Amino acid sequence: MSRTPALFLSHGSPMIAFEDVPARQFFLDLAPKLREPKAFLVISAHYEEDRPTLTTGAAPGTIHDFYGFPQALYRLTYPAPGAPALAARVADLLAAQGFAPAGDPERGFDHGAWMPLILMNPHADIPLVQLSLSPHQSPEWHYKLGQALRPLRDEGVMIIGSGSITHNLRDIARPEPDAAPVEWASAFTEWIYEKVETHAIDELLHYRELAPNAVRAHPTDEHFLPFFVALGASLPDEAATRLHHSFTYGSLGMDAYAFGDLA
Repeated sequence: MSRTPALFLSHGSPMIAFEDVPARQFFLDLAPKLREPKAFLVISAHYEEDRPTLTTGAAPGTIHDFYGFPQALYRLTYPAPGAPALAARVADLLAAQGFAPAGDPERGFDHGAWMPLILMNPHADIPLVQLSLSPHQSPEWHYKLGQALRPLRDEGVMIIGSGSITHNLRDIARPEPDAAPVEWASAFTEWIYEKVETHAIDELLHYRELAPNAVRAHPTDEHFLPFFVALGASLPDEAATRLHHSFTYGSLGMDAYAFGDLA
């Protein structure tokens, strides 16, 4: 089987399920460009644990982990099957690299996982496992986590880091979803793009010290940590492609990256 790409997706506001913005159309258009994987492994900004933890249930539920939105959002479900065997395989790979993985048979899928997938794979017929991030660990730690997952890409598993290229909800620039981007957010996303293009891994890992407006773009970095898992799952000689670049609400970046060949 050909190697599946590793993806980083900015999942944005839950309202992307309904809002007519470029990022929504990107998700709708993405699936036909990808070879269908055997399973998805999603590292979401909304699944935080002190140690790497996997959803191990056979039929996880849908978690509506957001507040104050229209009732239509709470009626959405994503009944993808779980994959206990895949979760066990991931745990073995992580343990072999010195991590101490755990399993959670009760946890469902949070919106960081199901929100992009409900647009990319609305039939929910591809098995899905979530892997937590650890918000108190560094980008380097998450990069190593991604490196441990690399063999899965040769086994038909698509690794997806789901977060946000910028994420400062206290500094949302505009109330309109299609507002023009603000300078500080644009400068940050372009710095990331340049470093990905030049494969400047060390600079990316130290983005908080080096990137313009880094702390404003990410007051806390849990929404950017999934990027480093996807980056770690890439191979040194692989192409990295920015698949999408847009903003919602003026400052919420919706960039998406692929590491490896799409088709």
